[in-house]
Amino acid sequence: MNKGFFTGQLAKAPVFRDGGKAPVCYFTLICNEYAGTDQGGDAQERKVAIPFTAFGAKAKAINEHVFVGDQLMIEYRLANNDREMEGQTEYGFSFILDDFDFGAPGKIKREKLAQTQQRG
Repeated sequence: MNKGFFTGQLAKAPVFRDGGKAPVCYFTLICNEYAGTDQGGDAQERKVAIPFTAFGAKAKAINEHVFVGDQLMIEYRLANNDREMEGQTEYGFSFILDDFDFGAPGKIKREKLAQTQQRG
């Protein structure tokens, strides 16, 4: 089994579907990673964005509690996602969430928390 870990910020609002067999949530995490140095010796970064899929209670939790910019620490596995297109097999894969932890809140969540504290 192929397992991995990824830490990043939510790039855009999750897409949630609660129908069929189990709730499902599609979301993309993005982070910057070291990409070497340039000619002048300055560190370079590149953006890495990974689309994840979560199911069940974890899908609901992400949909309800995670906002754009929030950090998540993900444990995932790779799963084949092959399909037939016009008589030929298209090979693909999906990043399936196994577990996660909430990380640092992003700007949107911090603003919501500040509003709640001002009212209370």
